Amino acid sequence: MPPQNPSADHADDQLSILDGLILRPFPDEEGRPEANGQWGGPGFHLAVLRESQDFWEDRSTEIVDAAEGELAADLAALAVVLTGRWGAPEAIDLRPYLGLDDPGYPGNEAPEPLSYLCNVAVDMQVWRVPSAGRWLGLTIGQGDRELPFELLAAVGESSRVSEVSREDRRLRGAPGC
Repeated sequence: MPPQNPSADHADDQLSILDGLILRPFPDEEGRPEANGQWGGPGFHLAVLRESQDFWEDRSTEIVDAAEGELAADLAALAVVLTGRWGAPEAIDLRPYLGLDDPGYPGNEAPEPLSYLCNVAVDMQVWRVPSAGRWLGLTIGQGDRELPFELLAAVGESSRVSEVSREDRRLRGAPGC
Protein backbone atom coordinates (compact mmCIF):
# COMPACT_ATOMS: atom_id res chain seq x y z
CA MET A 1 0.00 0.00 0.00
CA PRO A 2 1.45 3.45 -0.85
CA PRO A 3 2.20 5.94 1.92
CA GLN A 4 -0.71 8.02 3.15
CA ASN A 5 1.42 11.20 3.16
CA PRO A 6 3.81 12.28 0.46
CA SER A 7 7.32 11.14 1.34
CA ALA A 8 10.77 12.29 0.38
CA ASP A 9 12.39 9.06 -0.76
CA HIS A 10 15.88 10.40 -1.30
CA ALA A 11 18.30 12.00 1.14
CA ASP A 12 18.59 15.13 -1.03
CA ASP A 13 14.82 15.64 -0.93
CA GLN A 14 14.75 15.02 2.82
CA LEU A 15 17.62 17.46 3.40
CA SER A 16 15.79 20.06 1.32
CA ILE A 17 12.73 19.66 3.54
CA LEU A 18 14.88 19.98 6.67
CA ASP A 19 16.60 23.10 5.38
CA GLY A 20 13.20 24.62 4.58
CA LEU A 21 11.87 23.87 8.07
CA ILE A 22 14.91 25.49 9.68
CA LEU A 23 14.45 28.70 7.69
CA ARG A 24 10.64 28.94 7.72
CA PRO A 25 9.04 31.29 10.25
CA PHE A 26 7.02 29.59 12.97
CA PRO A 27 3.24 29.97 12.65
CA ASP A 28 1.37 32.18 15.12
CA GLU A 29 -1.19 29.44 15.79
CA GLU A 30 -0.97 25.67 15.90
CA GLY A 31 -2.08 24.10 12.65
CA ARG A 32 -3.18 20.69 11.48
CA PRO A 33 -1.08 18.39 9.30
CA GLU A 34 -1.10 19.58 5.71
CA ALA A 35 -1.15 17.43 2.56
CA ASN A 36 2.66 17.60 2.45
CA GLY A 37 2.91 15.95 5.89
CA GLN A 38 4.06 19.15 7.60
CA TRP A 39 2.52 21.18 10.40
CA GLY A 40 3.54 23.49 13.19
CA GLY A 41 2.68 26.11 15.73
CA PRO A 42 4.29 28.81 17.85
CA GLY A 43 7.94 27.84 18.21
CA PHE A 44 7.92 24.57 16.25
CA HIS A 45 7.57 22.71 12.96
CA LEU A 46 6.95 18.98 12.44
CA ALA A 47 7.25 17.00 9.22
CA VAL A 48 6.91 13.42 8.05
CA LEU A 49 9.96 12.86 5.84
CA ARG A 50 9.06 9.30 4.88
CA GLU A 51 6.40 6.81 5.79
CA SER A 52 6.34 3.00 5.60
CA GLN A 53 3.40 0.89 4.59
CA ASP A 54 0.68 0.36 7.18
CA PHE A 55 0.28 -2.97 8.97
CA TRP A 56 -3.47 -3.56 8.92
CA GLU A 57 -3.20 -6.64 6.71
CA ASP A 58 0.18 -8.08 7.67
CA ARG A 59 1.99 -7.46 10.93
CA SER A 60 4.52 -10.27 10.56
CA THR A 61 7.92 -9.66 12.12
CA GLU A 62 9.68 -9.75 8.75
CA ILE A 63 7.44 -7.07 7.24
CA VAL A 64 7.57 -4.80 10.30
CA ASP A 65 11.35 -5.14 10.76
CA ALA A 66 12.01 -4.44 7.08
CA ALA A 67 9.81 -1.33 7.10
CA GLU A 68 11.42 0.05 10.26
CA GLY A 69 14.88 -0.83 8.93
CA GLU A 70 14.35 1.24 5.77
CA LEU A 71 13.47 4.31 7.80
CA ALA A 72 16.36 3.68 10.19
CA ALA A 73 18.71 3.64 7.19
CA ASP A 74 17.29 6.98 6.02
CA LEU A 75 17.71 8.43 9.50
CA ALA A 76 21.31 7.18 9.67
CA ALA A 77 22.14 8.71 6.26
CA LEU A 78 20.65 12.05 7.30
CA ALA A 79 22.51 11.88 10.63
CA VAL A 80 25.84 11.59 8.83
CA VAL A 81 25.17 14.76 6.83
CA LEU A 82 23.76 16.70 9.78
CA THR A 83 26.65 15.66 12.03
CA GLY A 84 29.03 16.95 9.36
CA ARG A 85 27.23 20.30 9.47
CA TRP A 86 26.67 20.79 13.22
CA GLY A 87 28.56 18.11 15.13
CA ALA A 88 27.34 15.06 17.00
CA PRO A 89 23.66 14.99 17.96
CA GLU A 90 22.35 14.82 21.48
CA ALA A 91 20.10 11.85 22.29
CA ILE A 92 16.88 12.96 24.01
CA ASP A 93 14.72 10.41 25.84
CA LEU A 94 11.10 11.32 25.08
CA ARG A 95 9.43 8.96 27.58
CA PRO A 96 9.49 11.37 30.55
CA TYR A 97 7.42 13.86 28.55
CA LEU A 98 4.44 11.51 28.55
CA GLY A 99 3.81 12.68 32.10
CA LEU A 100 3.30 9.15 33.42
CA ASP A 101 5.74 9.58 36.32
CA ASP A 102 3.60 12.25 37.98
CA PRO A 103 0.33 12.69 36.06
CA GLY A 104 -1.21 14.89 38.76
CA TYR A 105 1.61 17.42 38.73
CA PRO A 106 0.35 20.80 37.44
CA GLY A 107 1.92 21.88 34.19
CA ASN A 108 3.12 18.35 33.50
CA GLU A 109 2.11 18.50 29.83
CA ALA A 110 5.11 18.78 27.52
CA PRO A 111 5.25 21.69 25.07
CA GLU A 112 4.93 20.99 21.36
CA PRO A 113 6.53 19.38 19.47
CA LEU A 114 7.56 17.15 22.41
CA SER A 115 3.94 16.48 23.33
CA TYR A 116 3.31 14.93 19.93
CA LEU A 117 6.67 13.17 19.64
CA CYS A 118 6.58 11.49 23.06
CA ASN A 119 3.32 9.79 22.04
CA VAL A 120 4.81 8.18 18.94
CA ALA A 121 8.55 7.74 19.64
CA VAL A 122 10.90 6.79 22.46
CA ASP A 123 13.85 9.04 21.71
CA MET A 124 15.22 11.46 19.15
CA GLN A 125 18.54 12.76 17.93
CA VAL A 126 18.88 16.53 18.23
CA TRP A 127 21.30 18.92 16.53
CA ARG A 128 21.61 22.57 17.46
CA VAL A 129 21.55 24.91 14.47
CA PRO A 130 23.42 27.94 15.84
CA SER A 131 23.03 30.07 12.71
CA ALA A 132 19.23 29.88 13.02
CA GLY A 133 18.85 29.82 16.82
CA ARG A 134 16.94 26.56 16.43
CA TRP A 135 17.29 22.85 16.99
CA LEU A 136 16.50 20.00 14.61
CA GLY A 137 15.40 16.58 15.82
CA LEU A 138 14.94 13.30 13.96
CA THR A 139 13.16 10.19 15.14
CA ILE A 140 11.15 7.22 13.93
CA GLY A 141 7.65 7.08 15.33
CA GLN A 142 4.52 4.97 15.08
CA GLY A 143 1.14 6.04 16.42
CA ASP A 144 -0.20 2.49 16.80
CA ARG A 145 0.93 -0.99 15.80
CA GLU A 146 -1.26 -1.06 12.67
CA LEU A 147 -0.15 2.38 11.48
CA PRO A 148 2.91 3.12 9.36
CA PHE A 149 6.29 3.97 10.81
CA GLU A 150 7.21 7.59 10.12
CA LEU A 151 10.58 9.26 9.83
CA LEU A 152 9.81 12.50 11.65
CA ALA A 153 11.64 15.80 11.74
CA ALA A 154 11.03 18.47 14.36
CA VAL A 155 12.41 21.99 14.48
CA GLY A 156 12.08 24.23 17.51
CA GLU A 157 13.47 27.24 19.25
CA SER A 158 16.91 26.68 20.82
CA SER A 159 15.69 27.80 24.24
CA ARG A 160 13.18 24.95 24.30
CA VAL A 161 15.75 22.25 23.55
CA SER A 162 18.01 23.66 26.27
CA GLU A 163 15.16 23.13 28.73
CA VAL A 164 14.60 19.62 27.36
CA SER A 165 18.30 18.79 27.61
CA ARG A 166 18.50 19.94 31.25
CA GLU A 167 15.36 18.01 32.17
CA ASP A 168 16.61 14.89 30.36
CA ARG A 169 19.91 15.02 32.29
CA ARG A 170 18.04 15.61 35.56
CA LEU A 171 15.77 12.61 34.99
CA ARG A 172 18.73 10.41 34.17
CA GLY A 173 20.70 11.71 37.16
CA ALA A 174 23.47 12.88 34.86
CA PRO A 175 25.90 15.65 35.82
CA GLY A 176 25.46 19.16 34.48
CA CYS A 177 22.01 19.85 35.92
